[in-house]
Amino acid sequence: MPILQSVIFLTLIGLGAGMLSGAFGIGGGVLIVPALVYGLGFSQKMAVGTSLAILLPPIGIAAVWEYYRSNSVDLRAAVIIALTMVLGSWISARWSVRTSGDSIKLGFGIFLIILGTYIAIDVLRHPGR
Repeated sequence: MPILQSVIFLTLIGLGAGMLSGAFGIGGGVLIVPALVYGLGFSQKMAVGTSLAILLPPIGIAAVWEYYRSNSVDLRAAVIIALTMVLGSWISARWSVRTSGDSIKLGFGIFLIILGTYIAIDVLRHPGR
C-alpha cells in the first residue's frame, strides 16, 4: 500500500477507534460498562468515563512494553492512530456528554449487534481462519 493511502487508512482507524472509545468506552465497553450500569447502578455516562479511566494506565504501559520487546509494534502506525484517536475520542466525547444516556445505550447496543453479526457471518463463511 502506498504511504499516502497507508497514512489515510491509519488515520481513519484512529478516528474510528477514538470515536467509538469516546462514545462507548470501547476497550472496557463490552464488559466494564454494562457491569457498572447493570451490576452497580452507575449511570451510562459515569460508567463510560470510569471505564476510560480504568483502562488508560494499565493497557498503555504493561501490554505495549511486552509487544515492543518482542518486536511486534509498528511505531509509525501506532503514532498515527494514537494522534488521530485523540481527535476522534474528543469529538465523540463532546457529543456523548451532551446526549441522553438512553441514546448512548441505544447506539452502543446497535453497535454491538452490528459487530456481533459481522463476526458471526465471517466465522460461518471462513471457518478455521
